[in-house]
Amino acid sequence: MLKGIDNIYNYSKLLIGKRIGLITSISGVDNQLNSTIEILDRNYNLQALFAPEHGVRGDKDAGQMVEDYIDEATGVPVYSLYRKDSKRLTKEMLDKVDVVVYDIQDLGVRYYTFISTLIYAMEDCAKEGKQFIVLDRPDPLGGTIVEGNVLEPAYQSFVGAYPIATRYGLTAGELALMVNEEENIGCHLEVIPCSGWKRSEMFHRTGQIWVMPSLGIPRFDTALLYPGTCLAEGTNLSEGRGTSCPFEILGAPYIKAQKLVSKLRTKKLVGVDFTPAYFKPTSSKFNGIFCNGVHLHITDYDTFQSYKTGLTVIETIRDMYPKDFEFLKPIKENSKPFISLLSGNNAFETAEWSCNQILEKNENELEEFKRKKQKYHIYE
Repeated sequence: MLKGIDNIYNYSKLLIGKRIGLITSISGVDNQLNSTIEILDRNYNLQALFAPEHGVRGDKDAGQMVEDYIDEATGVPVYSLYRKDSKRLTKEMLDKVDVVVYDIQDLGVRYYTFISTLIYAMEDCAKEGKQFIVLDRPDPLGGTIVEGNVLEPAYQSFVGAYPIATRYGLTAGELALMVNEEENIGCHLEVIPCSGWKRSEMFHRTGQIWVMPSLGIPRFDTALLYPGTCLAEGTNLSEGRGTSCPFEILGAPYIKAQKLVSKLRTKKLVGVDFTPAYFKPTSSKFNGIFCNGVHLHITDYDTFQSYKTGLTVIETIRDMYPKDFEFLKPIKENSKPFISLLSGNNAFETAEWSCNQILEKNENELEEFKRKKQKYHIYE
C-alpha cells in the first residue's frame, strides 16, 4: 500500500517550478519513514513550513502554543498555525508560497485538531488564490464505520470545525473534497491519492508502521479508543495524559478501581475488556496525585464500538460517584462547556442524560451522514 507521499513523483507537475509551503507533523513520512519535509526540500522548492498543534516535528505538547522559528534540519522558516490569537494562515504567510501541501496522519475523529487546521487552510488558500494539495493517507479507523453524532453548527470550534460524525470514515483527502464542495469554499484543491488501500481496512491490516501522530496517541489501539475516551477531557476524570497509556486508562482519586471494573463487566460491551488501573499522572489533570480507574483493552478490532464504550464508562462513573464526578466548567464566561464542544451538541448539559438515549437519538443523523459522505469516496 502506498500513501500520497509515496506517489508524489507521479504528480510532480503539480509542484515543479512552484514555491511550496508544507503543513505537516511527525507522522508525515513515506513508507521508508523518510520525512515529507526532507522529501519536498530535496526534490522541490520548499519555502515554508506551517506548524499545526504539536509542531512540524511533533515536539509540542497538546495545547502548547507553537512559535515561529527556523527548522534546524533544512533551514526553512516555520510559521505557526497554533498561535494564541489565531490558528490560520495569514496573507503574509501565503505571499511566500504558490501552493500549500498538507501531509499529516489523521485519526478519522472529529475532535483531533489536524482536520480543523486542514479546513481553515483550505479557506485561507481559497481567499488568497493559492492551490492546496492533500497528500492522502488511509483513515486508520477504516472508511466504512461511523460512530458518535453529527456536530451541530452552533457548537463548531477548533475541536469540531465542521458538521461531521465523531468517527467519520473518510480520509483527509475525501474530507477536504466534501468540505470544499458542501461549503462552497472554492479552493483550488488537488488530492494525491493512496494506492492499494481498501476503505474497509483499519490500520492493523495495512501493513504500515504506526508513527504516533501526536504524543497522546502512541499506538493504534489508542486511536481506536479515542472517539470514546476523549470525551473524558470534558470531565474531571484523568484521560491518562501524563502516563504511558493516554486515552487507554481513565481514572480519578475518588474511584475504587476494582469496583468500577466489576460494574463495567456487567455492561456486556463487545470487543473490549477492563482491568483496574492505578496511576499517578506526571502532567495534565491530577498531576502528581495517585488515581484509581480502569484500563480499557480492545479484544476485537472489528466489533469494538468506541463511542458507546467511552460513553458507557463515563456514565458508569457518574452513577457510581454522583457526588464526585462532574463535567468541567466553561473556560470563559458565557462560553460553552468543553464537553459540549467535544460532543458537538448540548446532550450532556442536563443531569438526566443517558448513554442509551444519546445513542438512539444519534442513529438517524449518522445514517444520513453515511449516505452523504459516499459521494466523496475516492477508495472502494
